[in-house]
Amino acid sequence: MNKYFDEIIIILNMVLLIFLESCWFDKTKPNIVYMPDMYYSEAYEPYSDPYPNYKETKKIKIPFFLKNKTSSLLSVKGTISRNDLFYDLIDIEKNKELNNSKNIVKNPLYNHEEKEITIKKGKKLYQINCSICHGKNGDGEGELVKNEKIFGIPNYKDRDLTIGSIYYVVTYGKNNMNSYASQLNEIDRWRVSEYVMFLKNKNK
Repeated sequence: MNKYFDEIIIILNMVLLIFLESCWFDKTKPNIVYMPDMYYSEAYEPYSDPYPNYKETKKIKIPFFLKNKTSSLLSVKGTISRNDLFYDLIDIEKNKELNNSKNIVKNPLYNHEEKEITIKKGKKLYQINCSICHGKNGDGEGELVKNEKIFGIPNYKDRDLTIGSIYYVVTYGKNNMNSYASQLNEIDRWRVSEYVMFLKNKNK
């Protein structure tokens, strides 16, 4: 009986040892990887670690990678993003507050495109992003309001608005309205702001 008991203990210990050997709590440092070349690319992938710890890598002597953290580099200083064609727009920071942004009454896009074009593009963006709440005419009667999903959407004509204050709210949000900076780039936010002013002043 003792003989069989000892054998069972030995077998259980071996199973436990194999189990512990196969487990590794730090997923960034795998213990044993079967066929690593099938799992990990030899080529550098965007935003990947240039010097992974799962294989030996010959480190580059020159500072080619950004702080040895990623294989993607920052843009060359002074270059312009393809999405942001205008580089002299007014920069509105959150710490300048809403009241200061009301002093901006002229759309900076007018240095680059005609007002009619700005309004036309702004209308299209407004209908996609804003009209469901604010209404197609800016009267606060969007589809969500009509269906009583949200309340308290103001009519633009009842508000003291400027092109700068609208841009500020679209960028940083206010009250129940969240920021739309992730949905609209800087240029498109100025276009939407211009169209909001167009609705406010329409049939005034």
